[in-house]
Amino acid sequence: MRTLKNIRGVCAIIFGLLLSTNVQAQDSNIVELAVATDDLSTLVTAVQEAGLVETLQSEGPFTVFAPTNEAFEALPEGVLEMLLKPENKDKLTAVLTYHVVPGKVMSGDLKDGMMAETVEGSKAEISLNYGKAMVDNATVAMADIEASNGVVHVIDTVILPPSIKKALASGDSYGDKEKKEKDW
Repeated sequence: MRTLKNIRGVCAIIFGLLLSTNVQAQDSNIVELAVATDDLSTLVTAVQEAGLVETLQSEGPFTVFAPTNEAFEALPEGVLEMLLKPENKDKLTAVLTYHVVPGKVMSGDLKDGMMAETVEGSKAEISLNYGKAMVDNATVAMADIEASNGVVHVIDTVILPPSIKKALASGDSYGDKEKKEKDW
């Protein structure tokens, strides 16, 4: 009986923390929420480099599929560094805006086979597999983090618009930095 009370107490504490975190998130805009999340620091840097901070702080609403630091680290060697160069700002902007959908799209609104029109202009494919939502090849690891100007869904992979996929595929190998830079 005592164990049951302890479990109930722990559950109540966790539930309370989740509620307070959600209330704090709703008071923050998308950029503030990302800045306050350690695992989104690479995304924050990329958003700053692309000059998208002001846009993502605006009224919105926006739906952001936010790749984790680990997702950025999993990009082919040299790709992130290349995207962050000032001369590739347009390509970085294309990648980042491919992660943004106009409007507030909650996980319950996602349908299998749905094509989501991104701010970048291309469509990202939504699929539902065994209760998990996917955007292109990225799995939604944490859904429905509400912000004052939209919603964030944390994803485990950086999704790339068709134009960037094509540029990357034109290189013989992802490690051939000179060839990649020439092709971009």
